[in-house]
Amino acid sequence: MKTLQICIIIIFGLFFCCSSNDTPKDPEPTPTALYFPPVNSNTWETTSVTNLGWSESALQPLLDYLEEKNTKGFMILYNGRIVVESYLNGHTNTSLWYWASAGKILTSTVSGIAQDEGLINLDDKVSDYLGTGWTSESLDKENLITCKNLLSMNSGLDDSLGDDVSPANLQYKADAGTRWAYHNVYVKMQDVVAAASNQTWNNYFNTTLRDKIGMSGNWVNLNDLSVYWSNTRSMARFGLMIYAKGKWNDTQIVSESFLNEATNTSQNINQSYGYLWWLNGKSSYHLPGLQLEFNGTLIPNAPADMYAALGKNDQKIYIVPSKKLVIVRMGDVANPDNPTFALSGFDNELWGKINLLIN
Repeated sequence: MKTLQICIIIIFGLFFCCSSNDTPKDPEPTPTALYFPPVNSNTWETTSVTNLGWSESALQPLLDYLEEKNTKGFMILYNGRIVVESYLNGHTNTSLWYWASAGKILTSTVSGIAQDEGLINLDDKVSDYLGTGWTSESLDKENLITCKNLLSMNSGLDDSLGDDVSPANLQYKADAGTRWAYHNVYVKMQDVVAAASNQTWNNYFNTTLRDKIGMSGNWVNLNDLSVYWSNTRSMARFGLMIYAKGKWNDTQIVSESFLNEATNTSQNINQSYGYLWWLNGKSSYHLPGLQLEFNGTLIPNAPADMYAALGKNDQKIYIVPSKKLVIVRMGDVANPDNPTFALSGFDNELWGKINLLIN
């Protein structure tokens, strides 16, 4: 009898042991909490395409396409964690590259910080900070131009005269607020912030934004342009802060209320433009250098709630709240036969490839 009881115990033990070993482990849960990488560290948590339920078979074709299109750095963040990070065409994770006009949104964001701190008011006229005579317009026309006009690209100044923003080159074309035109005059907001803060633009930018979120990089003056250069992860850090509604961990870098304004239509001419941000999902848009309205959404393949920083030669930051995504691309122009200052056919092609991965 005792022998029989021992045999039964052994059989049950073997049954439960085998059952335990045969039971598949639960898959790693999809990360739900918003993640921020440490400020003074290269540490950055990752998650996988598999973990997110994305299509693994679509990843390599996306990377091949990016390499073919002269991409240097590419990242996809999901809720702050790195899903894809790839360096191509001789680029590395420490290589610096220019943001081009994608860096305009850095000026927009720091203008918001200065307003949050009570240093400026975007509804004030620019001459309140720079003094009169910063353009060659008559005083009554110059006084129509507000800081908000500079961030919205509707200053009314003549955009056909090049990137020089000296007074002689800032000439009247239309009353402020009545004409949308892509113009380098937005850079005068850097002078506004410097004057109001009694600091250099570089110092104010570094202390209020760059250093607080662990970015690297610097502003470089190239002829008449002020261009930001950094590595790809710094661009991704900035995009993450914007995705997080202006926060980095528990620190509010720029107010959510300002970002809500900045990433919605800022004037009544170009529906697809905020405060230097491009907006998807609107019914029409204008493009740099043209006084034409195009019907339809900016990037049809991209989610309607996406907003973006778009720069010359296809520098990109895409932010998609509904998908919890931040996507950045640095590199040379994707289609050399059709270079552009902002939007290009590459945007829609790229989003077609991204959709195959994430949907």
